[in-house]
Formats: sequence, C-alpha cells, structure tokens
Amino acid sequence: MPEINHIKHLRNNKSLSINEISKRTGFCWSTVKKYADEDQLPVEKHSLKKGMMYEEEWGDIVSDWLVEDRALKKKLRRNNKKIFEELEALGFPGSYRTVCNFIQEWNQAKINEADEYKEEYERLTQPPAEAQVDFGVTEVVQDGKFKDVHCLVMSFPYSNAGLVTPLPAENQECFLEGLKTLFNQAGYVPRKLRLDNLSAAVVKARGNGKETVFTEAFQRFASHYGFEPQACNPRKGNEKGHVENKVGYVRYNFFTPSPVIKDFTHLQELLNEKTEEDHQRPHYKKGIKIIDLMKEERKYGLALPDVPYPVFKETLASANKYGEVKVDGVAIHVPTSYHYTKLQLITYWNEYKVVSPNGELLSKGPRPYMNQERDIPWLSIFTRWRIKPRSVVYSRYFPYLPGRIAHYLNIDSVQLRKKRVKWILKLLSSYSLEEIDNHFYDYVPQDEQATNKNEDSHPYDVNWSLYDSLQPVSHSATEGEI
Repeated sequence: MPEINHIKHLRNNKSLSINEISKRTGFCWSTVKKYADEDQLPVEKHSLKKGMMYEEEWGDIVSDWLVEDRALKKKLRRNNKKIFEELEALGFPGSYRTVCNFIQEWNQAKINEADEYKEEYERLTQPPAEAQVDFGVTEVVQDGKFKDVHCLVMSFPYSNAGLVTPLPAENQECFLEGLKTLFNQAGYVPRKLRLDNLSAAVVKARGNGKETVFTEAFQRFASHYGFEPQACNPRKGNEKGHVENKVGYVRYNFFTPSPVIKDFTHLQELLNEKTEEDHQRPHYKKGIKIIDLMKEERKYGLALPDVPYPVFKETLASANKYGEVKVDGVAIHVPTSYHYTKLQLITYWNEYKVVSPNGELLSKGPRPYMNQERDIPWLSIFTRWRIKPRSVVYSRYFPYLPGRIAHYLNIDSVQLRKKRVKWILKLLSSYSLEEIDNHFYDYVPQDEQATNKNEDSHPYDVNWSLYDSLQPVSHSATEGEI
C-alpha cells in the first residue's frame, strides 16, 4: 500500500508522466498506469466451493441421502462410513475425509427438523445453594426377581454433588417424601430448586404469557421449607441439564450391575455408601474435592425446619358390595367397610389407612405398588448356560441364584456343571426356580444323592479298586494267618 500511495502522489501532486514514474519507481508501465489513473475500490469477495463434491454430482447425491435420512429415526440413519461405502459402489474417486467434511458443512448449513435454526445456548454461572431435581428409573434385584425403582436425584451444579433416594413411584407423596430425605442428606435446604413439569408439583406449565401453576400441596411444602421452586419451560430439558446428566451418571455408576437388595432401607444404605465414595473425587473443573465444595456450599443454604413436613394425602373413598376399597387401582378387602357410605383414605408414600367417618381405623397396610416385581428370565439364561457352561460362575446373573442352586453349580468340572444345568433347565419347564430351590433334595437326581461308583460322574469319587491295587493280593495277610 505505501508503494501505491507513492505512485498516486507522483502522478497527482507532482504531475509526472507514466513513463517518468515507471523510471523512478522501477515498476512496469502497466502497473504504474493501473495504480496511477484507475480507482482502487474494495470489492466483496465471494469464494465458491470447489472440488468434486461441489462441481460434480457427488454432492447432490449425498444431499439427497441426508434429506431422506432426516425423516427416519436417528438409529436408522446412515452414518458417514455407510454413505462413503455406497458412494464407492457408484464409482466415487474421492476419500472418506472428503465425504465427512461435506456432511459436516451440510449439517451446519441446514435447518433442524422443527424448521427452526439451531438454538445457541448461553454458558450460565452456577451460584451456590441452588439445586435441580428429577426422577430416573433404575433396576434392582429383590427376592430373586427384577424390580423397577424410581430414584429421585438431586444435583448441585456449584459443587457437582449428587444425592439420590429410592422410591416406589412418582406420585405426589413419594416426590415430597423424597425431597425431605434429600434435604436431610444435604444437611440444608437449597434456596432455589429447579424441576420439570411433573404432575406431582405442577398443575399447568408456563405458556401464553402465564407463569407456572404449582399444586397446592407443593406450594405448602415449599413455603414450609422456604425454597423457591423454578419450573422449566415445556420440552426444555436443557434448562436442568445438570440433573439430567446426573441421573445417567447414577444409573451407570451405582446400578450397574443391578444391586441385590432386601428392601428400600437396604437400598438407601447402599446408595449412601456410593454417594459418599463419589463425593471424594475432585471437581471436573475446579480441582477441589466435591465433599469440600459441599461444605462450602452449605454456608449459603437454608436451615432445616425444626418440625419436618408431614406428607400424606386425604381422599374420600367408598366400598363396593364385597367390602373392597380401591387403593392405587387395586381392590383391597376392608372388613365392615360396606356399612359406611363414605370412607376416608389416607395415603402415605409407602402405606395407606382406611378410616371410618367416626375416626375408627378400619384397615392399614403397604400400598400395592410396593410389591411390583418382574421375574428374572431364568429359562433363557439357563439355555445360554447350557451352551457355555464355563461362563456360569462369571455371569452377572450368578449372584442372583438361590443358595442351594448356586452351590450346586459352583463346581470345577465343566462337564458335570453342564449336566446339572441341563437338569435344572428341564425342571424349569414345570417349576419356578424358587420351587426347585425349596424342594431341591426332592428333585435332585438319585444317582447324585447316593454314593456314585462311576468315577466320571463326580470329580471327587474314589475308585477303590485302584486303591486296593496299590498292595498286591498275594502279599496280603489272610484271615487265617492272622
């Protein structure tokens, strides 16, 4: 640019000719003419994509495929490798990296499935003593059967801490009781609590210029503990993304493989041990242990109230002509209930009570969903074990076997183990695994109950004929000689 200004200065201010300027500057005549007499105005530059993906038909082919795949579920769409292989089958001469670059540019330029441009998120600061809460469904083993457990997870973005409590359902009683438990675990009440629009807390979600309408019971609960509830916008799970990730973290780190439990109290003890161990790791960004950040965060929280909030729900119920009252959709027989027109049904998170109009307690017991179970598919499991008997003791299902059967299969001989697996598999067509375990000695084959003379039938049987052959018969003392 200084040379151009010098040429213009010589031309306009010194009134020199083009030949004279060329001699003084040493530039050729055409270059001096260009910069001396012509205007040098900036021009917008638009670079055009070049290459085989843009100048030939290959880009159009890939674009058509990508448009077709956007109408399918994500798991059914072709990935980059599959698209490249199909292009190669059509004679594509380019490389895999060329295809990947084109697909990346195409995805960035196109609109999403909702015909809206991709939303740009703000990086938010995370003040202390603010929490997020959400439910997640996990799997445990109880009484030899799979059981679904609803876990309420509370996460603290400031410290990256997570607390969890198991619950049998996601109704209002379980939700509020779970919050009480989590507050006690934290040792304080967070000032703000962010949650989604679950029916246990929200009557009507935010929309049309109106704010979220919470249930009356949840409002009383929040007023008692003093926290500010914040509901997310509809279909905006990213607004509580920290707890969304924490639910997955708990599922894959605390419930894999599925723990064997006795009851909810036992499961809560196991989860407390897991969370205490997890809080010893350093924060992913701050480098300080999570437990230390939790202690610091506690200073900004609210104190727990002196009196815990009693969580229960009262509804009116009536008995049918058989004296049955429906609790959670299940008809439960309540003696003398048919004599009353209206009954009071009081439900807690884990039990219920039926009270007469006179205040008499007619019935009390656990809620029906406390016994929701699912059988472990032992028939298919033993079918696989029959093919691979070596994997029995290493299988994830081996700890779930009843004691007698587990001891019966935990042997060194693979051939004998395979034989026993086949025997149990045959019995499973007529009996459950619990029945086989309870009547184990009635069902066990007689040849294994008695002393088996066949050496191949059991690895620890002794062949006494070989034992006697260690001493020759001719040299043994006879009864008469003695």
